[in-house]
Amino acid sequence: MKLTVVGCSGSFPSAESACSSYLVEADGFALLLDMGNGALGELQRHIGLYDLDAIFLSHLHADHCIDMCAYFVARYYRHEGGRCGTIPVYGPEGTERRLTTAYDDVPDERSMSEVFDFRTLKSGTFEIGPFQVRTERVSHPVEAYGIRIEHGGRSLTYSGDTGTCPELGLLADGSDLFLCESSFTHGKEDIPGLHLNGHEAGEYAHGGGVGRLVLTHIPPWTDPEQNLADARAVYGGPVDLAYAGAVYEI
Repeated sequence: MKLTVVGCSGSFPSAESACSSYLVEADGFALLLDMGNGALGELQRHIGLYDLDAIFLSHLHADHCIDMCAYFVARYYRHEGGRCGTIPVYGPEGTERRLTTAYDDVPDERSMSEVFDFRTLKSGTFEIGPFQVRTERVSHPVEAYGIRIEHGGRSLTYSGDTGTCPELGLLADGSDLFLCESSFTHGKEDIPGLHLNGHEAGEYAHGGGVGRLVLTHIPPWTDPEQNLADARAVYGGPVDLAYAGAVYEI
């Protein structure tokens, strides 16, 4: 599997990165994990606008899904070749309504579904193209899911947005790469059921015996180097800070 970090800023785009979006590719299949603010522009650096095969939306906060409105425009109003066919979009219940409301001026209430094949996420296992995936609901103020992706004997886990919860440990266990949110600073913010800090991300990586930890979704007001140091204090494996354009072969 090939993982490309399209965007990794938390809450709103930074000067260096769009919000959360990650491209996973294998066997000619392209799966996008989230499409937050600014992600659609950055995505085109890595793949053609119409070359995605499926999209996974971990939850419906704007910094993870709002560029789907721009992508609707690209697919619905495409001039060359006509309107695109549908692409599977896996998201929490109410995803179509959320995006239609955000766009506000769709031709009619079913226009989104003419280019997006909305599929409601629940905790469980299923296939997306060549990938075997497992999703678990994680701890966040809105319905949110983490995902584990397996292919060819290798595994990638993406936390989405979450506070501490047992489900995240289940997804991360033994993963070759753990892409984990690290929004808060250890010892500074302590808000249950919202986000993780670097120390907590490191604890999950250590407890799950993951191969590599990549810290992501760090907001512009959080010191990434502090989160990196806090993660390394509890996890002895390789730890990276996600950055736009980073590529990992898994």
